[in-house]
Amino acid sequence: MKLCVVTGSRADYGLLYWLMRDIQADPDCRLQVAVTGMHLAPEFGHTWRVLEQDGFAIDARVETVLSSDTPAGVAKSMGLGLIGFADAFARLAPDWVVLLGDRYEIHAAAQAAYVARIPIAHIAGGDVTAGAFDEAFRHGITKMAQLHFVTHRDAARRVRQLGEAESAIFDVGSPGIDTIRRMQPLGRDELEASLGIRLAARNLLVTFHPVTLSDQPAEAQLDELLAALRVFMAEGDTRVILTRPNADSGSRSILQRLDAFAAESDAVSVFTSLGQARYLSLMALANAVVGNSSSGLYEAPTLKKPTVNIGERQLGRPAASSVVHCPTRAEAIVAAIRAALALDCSEVVNPYGDGHAAERILAQLKAAPRRGEMMMKRFRDL
Repeated sequence: MKLCVVTGSRADYGLLYWLMRDIQADPDCRLQVAVTGMHLAPEFGHTWRVLEQDGFAIDARVETVLSSDTPAGVAKSMGLGLIGFADAFARLAPDWVVLLGDRYEIHAAAQAAYVARIPIAHIAGGDVTAGAFDEAFRHGITKMAQLHFVTHRDAARRVRQLGEAESAIFDVGSPGIDTIRRMQPLGRDELEASLGIRLAARNLLVTFHPVTLSDQPAEAQLDELLAALRVFMAEGDTRVILTRPNADSGSRSILQRLDAFAAESDAVSVFTSLGQARYLSLMALANAVVGNSSSGLYEAPTLKKPTVNIGERQLGRPAASSVVHCPTRAEAIVAAIRAALALDCSEVVNPYGDGHAAERILAQLKAAPRRGEMMMKRFRDL
């Protein structure tokens, strides 16, 4: 069985890693890897190299990212992706295309696979993220997909509500937790040497992506976050580690502001891509995870770390008791960080599963009918 896994960024690759490993090791399967999006962009670190370093052969490269983050530029990137994936799938002829999440380049891959009558296995459908374009892309992929591997029971309910058959929906949990369960984290000294920094008594791991459906400009929202971080830096013995945002509308202005912020202090570090092992190891050592990345909701609770979830980007997703929500105002962010630092997260239960998602996904893929047998779906009326 030829299983083509599509990855467009460091974030989804981290979630797909163990599924790809398990497919690669299975004698009944052949792994095909298609890279796209930020993986191929120099300003995002050419992270396709990480896949090759990890031992994955890249079967297709589909360029999408243009040197523009305007709405028109993003729409043109989607068009490039659709053309590129049409060619890639025609050449690779996979039995299944495996897609994760909700980004526009992944939506383009879904369109190309659907028209080519290649069944789609979709991971992490049914979520709600009211503040971003991603929600509509995610639900669109659900309607084109034949198998649905959701991360929690509320997501399963929403996929049913979208008219999908009960027999095609599997609550497997988040594959990101698989990495935590199966990896050996770096120790403090090893991590510091790898990053080239010294951690402090208080360490904040920060990621902030543009909120693409918000009326408040991304730059204004980031400025509120940076003002809050300056409060903690002024108190001393604090290290702020920032990761760069996704390639969304408004991301380049955020990149410029992050670089300017890092120039203010030696206690600030900005990384284009940490890689999954360093990122999760850093999360395990951090005192709090701050920003609007899904990793603060997905992975941080399993590592028993508090999260400050800022603004509307993740609005609607289930959250563990370790997650503190706040609006994008500096004073509110400061208060939320202080509340998070005071939390005892030792008994936190993660709503996103137990770290066995990859093996459940692969088992269902191997049991599913082959190409051509699942394309005609009926809308399931409730």
